[in-house]
Amino acid sequence: MKKKLLSAVMLCALGFVGCGGDDDIIKPPPVPKFDTAENIRNYLDGKSLLMEGANIPSHPNGFNEDVDYGAYTQCYQKVQMSVSGGNFNVTSTLGTVRNGACDHDAVSGTQNFLSTAVLIENVKADASCFDISVSYNGFSQVGRGKMSEDGKTLTLELYFGGQASGATCEAGAVGSQTVTLNTQAFTGNAQQVYTVSAQ
Repeated sequence: MKKKLLSAVMLCALGFVGCGGDDDIIKPPPVPKFDTAENIRNYLDGKSLLMEGANIPSHPNGFNEDVDYGAYTQCYQKVQMSVSGGNFNVTSTLGTVRNGACDHDAVSGTQNFLSTAVLIENVKADASCFDISVSYNGFSQVGRGKMSEDGKTLTLELYFGGQASGATCEAGAVGSQTVTLNTQAFTGNAQQVYTVSAQ
């Protein structure tokens, strides 16, 4: 009898069989909801966002990464953002445009920006689209975004403020060819894809 009791105790300790009540069951973490602007902001707060490699679009902020715009280059090696208090602290690591192409691996410097306000509006219930406006000292970005169901990926289709129209969820889903940029129909890819992780 003692041997049988000892065997049962050992099995419970090793986790081979279910022992005890419901309190012993390991439950998965609750799935976050992104159905409101507040839920999206709260989820992103304290997180780190990283865009690199294939997640960098051909036209960040609507401008071709292969064109040399000097100090306003859109050629990036990576962009890292940390979110705190609802604002974005952005560090952009710049690539180098040469021979008419963005060399992502040839780092030419970094730029740092801290947002002064982030406005999220018109959130679809499944977070497949929401309007977003990010203000910085001297410029802003406006457009639309979406969050993956598991919260691990944030996609932002952004344009410099005052230069684009039709970049809203009312006009179409993220990436839809509904945008007019500086009076011309925009046909490029401006979707910045960020991996979301804990800081």
